[in-house]
Amino acid sequence: MAHWLLFLVAWARQAGPAGAVVYGLGYVLGTLLFLPGSVLTLLAGFLYGLAGGLAVVVPSSLVGAVVAFLLGRGVARAPVVRLLERHPRFRAVDAAISAEAFRVVLLLRLSPAFPFNLLNYGLGVTGVSFPTYLLGTALGVLPGAVLYVYLGSLLTTATEAVAGRPSAGWPGTLLFATGLLATAAVVALVTRAARRALDAQLGTRRPGREPPSAGG
Repeated sequence: MAHWLLFLVAWARQAGPAGAVVYGLGYVLGTLLFLPGSVLTLLAGFLYGLAGGLAVVVPSSLVGAVVAFLLGRGVARAPVVRLLERHPRFRAVDAAISAEAFRVVLLLRLSPAFPFNLLNYGLGVTGVSFPTYLLGTALGVLPGAVLYVYLGSLLTTATEAVAGRPSAGWPGTLLFATGLLATAAVVALVTRAARRALDAQLGTRRPGREPPSAGG
């Protein structure tokens, strides 16, 4: 895969505006195929600088996220549900989304504990509305996109991006701290929603209280 990425970068660098369009399409495809978004974003920064890289990355990541969401909601729903069964943390997300959809989507996007590409498909099988999904995703991807495009713009060779993540310095520390806080917040929301759902299933029953007998 690294060989093909380096080939794409070398070609795009010589192709001008057409190369940026093709790279954007490749970014969309990579999003759908679970390729590491951090590497693709770093390479966009390396190729086009901060402003140009963001102009490629932000629309491409949103298009990829929208296509995956629609696939998860439609023809790919059954396999996505089976895939999510391997990830217990997703089981209570739907209940949380039904209560506080926008906040949950935004926090999920900011949290490193929930992979971006998997979320694209996974949120498609929840009850979140498309406008809420799109807005939460658009706002949630911006901090990471800005950081990785900026880091990519500092690289001297594409190999550095493909080989691993460069040092992020204090911006990376800030983003990491934000991600930790977002993870804690979304876990709290999901846990609360799951507890509410359980209470609704149990009615007014609580531990230590027996339901009334048929004879009164």
